Amino acid sequence: MTRPARRAVVTGGAGFLGSHMCERLLALGYSVVCIDNLSTGALDNIRALSQDPNFAFREADLSAGLDVTGPVTDVLHMACPASPRDYLRLPLETLRVGSAGTQHALDLAARHGARFLLTSTSEVYGDPLVHPQPESYWGNVNPVGPRAVYDEAKRFSETLTITYRERQGLDARIARIFNTFGPRMRGDDGRMIPTFITQALAGDPLTVAGNGEQTRSLCYVDDTVDGLLALLTSPDVRGPVNIGGSGELSVLQTARAVIAAAGSSSDVVFVPRPEDDPSLRCPDTSLAAERLGWRPRIDLEEGLRRTIRWFAESRVASPGLVR
Repeated sequence: MTRPARRAVVTGGAGFLGSHMCERLLALGYSVVCIDNLSTGALDNIRALSQDPNFAFREADLSAGLDVTGPVTDVLHMACPASPRDYLRLPLETLRVGSAGTQHALDLAARHGARFLLTSTSEVYGDPLVHPQPESYWGNVNPVGPRAVYDEAKRFSETLTITYRERQGLDARIARIFNTFGPRMRGDDGRMIPTFITQALAGDPLTVAGNGEQTRSLCYVDDTVDGLLALLTSPDVRGPVNIGGSGELSVLQTARAVIAAAGSSSDVVFVPRPEDDPSLRCPDTSLAAERLGWRPRIDLEEGLRRTIRWFAESRVASPGLVR
C-alpha cells in the first residue's frame, strides 16, 4: 500500500461533526488521526472507521497537550462541547479546550508546517443586532451570562488563531458554523433538532422554548463538511467564513417540520426560554458562495428525512436509547 500524501489530525473526531469529517477525509484519501477525550463524543461514531488502515484513534485530553509522531499536513480543531446542555455541564472544560486546547492544536500545526482549520461558531455573534450576520459583524455577546463559557471560549480561540496566522505565518483558517444537524447527534444533548426528533418518534409533545418565534438557519451535516473542506483546501481564503444554512425558520416552524417529516401525532408545548437565547440567527454566506463556490445542497426536508431515519434505526437497535 502507498502511504496517503496527506495526514490529518482531527481533534474532537469522535463527536457528531468530527466523526463525519474523519469519514470524509478517509474517503478523499487522507490518513486520519482522531483525537478525542470522549467527554461528549462516542466510540460508536467512529467504530466503522476503525477497520480502515489509514485511521487511528487516540483517547486524549487536548487541553493537557498534544503531540503526534510522524508527518502531519492538516490539523482540524473540532474539539469542544457544542450543545448548551454539555457546555453548561462542563464549563471549565469548555473554557480550557477553547484556550489551552486551541493553543496546543495550533502548536502542533506550527511544528509540522501544517494547515490549520478552526471550527468556530455562530455563537460568536451572540444575540445579534445585525441580521443576517456577516463575518464583519463583531457580535453582541454577554461575557458573564450562562452561555459565555462557550461563546467566549470560541471568540478567544479565533483571536489565538488569528495571532498565530499574523505573527507566526501559520496557514490558519477559521470557519463559523451555524446550526448543523444530521445522523450521530445524541438524542439527549439538548440541541433543538435531536430533541424534537426524539420527542416526535416517541409521540411526546415537542418542547418549544418561549413563544417559538426566535429563528435559526439549519444546515445538513454533509453540506457543513463540504463547506469546511472547501475552506481547508482553498488556495487563498482564510476566513473567518460563515458556513450555514441559507433558509431561516422560527423554532416553532422547525418543530412542525419535524412532526411532519416524522409522520408523528405529537403536539407542541411551550417551555421557558433559556437566558441569552438568541432571537435571530441567520448567516450571510455570500463570502463562502463567492470565494469558495460553496452553497448548501440538501434542503431541510431531505436532511430531516435522513436524520429521522437514522434516529429511528438507532431506537430499533437499542430500544429506549438514542445516542
